[in-house]
Amino acid sequence: MDSGRPLNEVKSELFKGLAHPVRIRVLELLAEHGALGVSEMLDQTGLEASHLSQHLRVLRGAGLVASERSGSQVTYRLAHASVADLLGAARIVLRDVLDTRRDQADVFAREADLLAEEAAR
Repeated sequence: MDSGRPLNEVKSELFKGLAHPVRIRVLELLAEHGALGVSEMLDQTGLEASHLSQHLRVLRGAGLVASERSGSQVTYRLAHASVADLLGAARIVLRDVLDTRRDQADVFAREADLLAEEAAR
């Protein structure tokens, strides 16, 4: 962690690294498979090599993935097991948000039905 900067700024940089669906997909693939070569990630994502490379560069810069070169093959893995935990926590938060929105929509629909019934009387 950059000890010269406030924690909220450092956290913001971390979340900027997560702020693209392709990067989330790459992290999920690495969480699922443990490690993947670039060609495997290209097959899994359907991206062009240059686009995947850009996203991997951002993820490396954010400290979310690590790479290892063996000859011409580069393999990526999550830099920390806690990245997989973060993805899991995000799923839980998303589920909770969607459940709340669904509940609110149900309440609004019931209120609209009641108002329509009252107006019809």
